[in-house]
Amino acid sequence: MKGRDKLFTGILLLLIGVLIGIILTFLRQGNISFDNTEVKFTEINRSEIPAWSDEDLEKIDDRFVFRSVANTVTPTVVYIETVVPSRSREIEGMEDDDESIWRRFMPPRSNTVGSGVLISGDGYILTNNHVVEHAVRDGISITLKDKRIFDARIVGRDPSTDLAVLKIDGENFPQITIGNSSNLDVGEWVLAVGNPFRLQSTVTAGIVSALGRDVQIIDDALRIESFIQTDAAINRGNSGGALVNTSGELIGINTAIASQSGSYQGYGFAVPSNLAMKVAQDIIEFGEVRRGMLGITIQSVDERIARRAGLDEIRGVILAEVGEDGAAGKAGLSASDIILEVNGEPVDESNQLQEKVAMFRPGDVITLSIWRDGERLERDVELDELERPEPVEMTFDEPEIRPEEEEFFDELPEDRNGSGIVHGQFEEYGFSVRGLASPESPQEFEFFIHRIAPNSIAKNRGLKVGYEIIEMDGKPVKTLEEIEKRISKAQKENRSLKLKIETESGATGYYSLH
Repeated sequence: MKGRDKLFTGILLLLIGVLIGIILTFLRQGNISFDNTEVKFTEINRSEIPAWSDEDLEKIDDRFVFRSVANTVTPTVVYIETVVPSRSREIEGMEDDDESIWRRFMPPRSNTVGSGVLISGDGYILTNNHVVEHAVRDGISITLKDKRIFDARIVGRDPSTDLAVLKIDGENFPQITIGNSSNLDVGEWVLAVGNPFRLQSTVTAGIVSALGRDVQIIDDALRIESFIQTDAAINRGNSGGALVNTSGELIGINTAIASQSGSYQGYGFAVPSNLAMKVAQDIIEFGEVRRGMLGITIQSVDERIARRAGLDEIRGVILAEVGEDGAAGKAGLSASDIILEVNGEPVDESNQLQEKVAMFRPGDVITLSIWRDGERLERDVELDELERPEPVEMTFDEPEIRPEEEEFFDELPEDRNGSGIVHGQFEEYGFSVRGLASPESPQEFEFFIHRIAPNSIAKNRGLKVGYEIIEMDGKPVKTLEEIEKRISKAQKENRSLKLKIETESGATGYYSLH
């Protein structure tokens, strides 16, 4: 029995081994399945190299350039903080106490902020005049992107372009690359860099919306406005900051916004870099701006003027008045000449001509292409120096009608009376008008706002020089006598005078003067 047990045990172990071998074979061949969740393994590839290089992305879309442009430009844009006298006033009737007496000796102050652009490695900064014009002495501080803080001094200011130059002491500052704003086109991508709402080194993007905008924002008698318009977000604190192209070049100094709320609404304006740098160079070299002057009064050419002058298209700037002793008068220009180009560059708006001339200094010679009596002529003009007049109270004098102005109306009937131009002044409202005779009916005139007195009713209501008066009190006006009667009647009845006007761009508006 003992030997038999050993035999059975051996056979059992053999069978168990065979069974285990069969099971293992089936498992390897997948013929037996278990109730387990199926797991799939996916290989993960890791790499530090991006699928698209920066160069590849920049070729696909200019917007991918923004990152490198921002990295280049932001170190050159500075944060400006100024200390200005507070505009707050004590409540009228308040009795003097210790505090109010102390304020007489130490007036209250507040801080304002803005932006600026480093244009040289030795610390010259270009910014807006309105950012620093009210700063108290030693009240301007500059903060760089690397958080270094410097005291700044004003080198010079130019209210007519709303630009100023500051200086900080030091060397090897990051400086911006200056671009050519004359090469700018509508639709180009641009970036605005500045410090809106004290948010330092803020970058926004947009396109160039328009060029040569005159929005009458600068409050200066000699103002020059030929702004770059952009929809890149610009807010308070952006003033004086950089507007750059996709090459990282400065093409404008952010200056103003058009907004009903005081914040960004899609309309920002920048001084072109060519004009800004000319102003900066003058200030750095002379301490002030030296600007050439033609000695003329000008007006943009419209359809009516182009038709009368025989132009095949609406272009150029007409000379309304020419000073005999001025640069233009000495060069042989006269009223009714139309300037088409300055040094080969077209000018189609008054502010464009002002900008072109402002690029030159007194004594420089420029070449003007003019249209006279159906012919195109060239005239070289040596510019005089523009001198800022002493501030005086505005008074109205009856404008002299120069004989040259009559040449423009040669096509009118020979038996007509007058020169085809009439003037009227209305001191009670603070404006004067100029009437141009209609070619179809020489006894009827089209009237335009000619001058506006500062701090007058017309000025405060928003009337602008160049607006055409379509109606007064709901009725058309064709003669100066009609205007005088309407104004006199409104005065006698002690009521508002209602004007319907048309702007130079063709928009219609209504104004109430009282």
